[in-house]
Amino acid sequence: MTQERILYVRLPCNPIFPIGVVYLADHVHKQFPAIEQRIFDLGTVPPLDFSTALDACIDEFQPSLLVFSWRDIQIYAPVGGRGGNPLQHAFEFYYAKNPLTRLRGAMGGLKVTTAYYQELWRNTGLIQRGLRQAQRHNPQARSVVGGGAVSVFYEQLGTKLPKGTIISVGEGETLLEKLLRGQDIAGERCYVAGETQPRDRMIHEWPTPIEKTACNYDYIGHIWPEFDYYLQEQDFYVGVQTKRGCPHNCCYCVYTVVEGKQVRINPADEVVAEMRQLYDRGIRNFWFTDAQFIPARKYIDDAIELLQKVVDSGMTDIHWAAYIRADNLTPQLCDLMVKTGMNYFEIGITSGSQELVRKMRMGYNLRTVLENCRDLKAAGFNDVVSVNYSFNVIDETFDTIRQTIAYHRELERIFGADKVEPAIFFIGLQPHTHLEEYAFKNDILKPGYNPMSMMPWTAKKLLWNPEPLGSFFGEVCLQAWQRNPNDFGREVMALLEQRLGCAALEEALSAPMVQKTRQLVQA
Repeated sequence: MTQERILYVRLPCNPIFPIGVVYLADHVHKQFPAIEQRIFDLGTVPPLDFSTALDACIDEFQPSLLVFSWRDIQIYAPVGGRGGNPLQHAFEFYYAKNPLTRLRGAMGGLKVTTAYYQELWRNTGLIQRGLRQAQRHNPQARSVVGGGAVSVFYEQLGTKLPKGTIISVGEGETLLEKLLRGQDIAGERCYVAGETQPRDRMIHEWPTPIEKTACNYDYIGHIWPEFDYYLQEQDFYVGVQTKRGCPHNCCYCVYTVVEGKQVRINPADEVVAEMRQLYDRGIRNFWFTDAQFIPARKYIDDAIELLQKVVDSGMTDIHWAAYIRADNLTPQLCDLMVKTGMNYFEIGITSGSQELVRKMRMGYNLRTVLENCRDLKAAGFNDVVSVNYSFNVIDETFDTIRQTIAYHRELERIFGADKVEPAIFFIGLQPHTHLEEYAFKNDILKPGYNPMSMMPWTAKKLLWNPEPLGSFFGEVCLQAWQRNPNDFGREVMALLEQRLGCAALEEALSAPMVQKTRQLVQA
């Protein structure tokens, strides 16, 4: 075991701090301090140099175990990326009335699709190449592949990876511990490509809880030559995790199955100690990478303890951001958020209609969210809040759209119109979610479909914008891109209000329970 040499390879993606790989290497070092490790981040390497840089790193380090981290696969988002804006290309192709605009969308979509498949082939090729190169030095070298993308599409990736590759779902700490100890890994959330099959609903199995301590960044800096890349820019947010798991049941979200419903809190002292190490290296911006910073009311005290210890630490010139369920804020928590430098947060409310929030199983009260946002403003929060809306969800109507507009306008009245950024998404349907089950039951998708497919007939279903409102939203979004592409979200809200009007706020906040008529059973 002490002869093992582990190379962590973060496959190419946007330059986001690779916290998963960092935490994994830190955990292994604490359990097996004699094992040699190195982190190699392809996110910091020019694309033309991917293969040669990987070869050079492997030739120098000569690993016996390669651990690949694959973060991104699916591309349904209203942002620039592979060859442009994939959402805009799709909407131009599917909904534009002008033939030239449709042709432009088709060409843009072809460019995006080509880039998407090229990335799949490139990443699988890098995994194959890395393993071959490692086996030249050590014929017994093995590979493990994990990360966010793998956890969602683990069933589909089995045929694309080298035989013998261990495909890891979710957290990898206990899997690596067992591998390094030579123990049986059959009970872990993993399977071996070409040798075993994943268990049915394996992703729904709960991960093994581990005790999280502060990451040792002296050690990480020693094994990761590219670490300084993330310390250069003053506006770069570095990830810190305060908990794992999400207890909710939102119909479209895969976090709750990847991380498990059991929320595991990292000790506040350890979180602050980790932040202090980064602070001493010049970092002033932190992103709390939890699925939700305050996932439920029972964890409010934990958030208060953490933020109070940040105050006590003397790190008074920091900023931080997170995804936050604003229904769980309290006046005390709001005050601490402002004192500790929260300067941005995201609310994924999806809809401003309480009726739809209930149907999507999101488990929060929109009225409470507004009340808590007023408390946050009263505490002195004067920075940006991003509000995620996913229109045309299950049972969307013109009435519920008007309710969402009313809700958004109220948020603007609270924080200021210039501080509230509406982020318009159309849900990318993902495997293992309730939305997928809904699609099966309503014959939108057939079991056995390929969720990684970008073929137009599949992509249109996975980019969730079904009729009868699909064409309406397509038209509105196309007009928004034409009128104000640099402020797409606000333009969509303005166009919807021009076309449909705005409901009374109370209508948005009210969702009377509908009593189902029971059928009498005749004897």
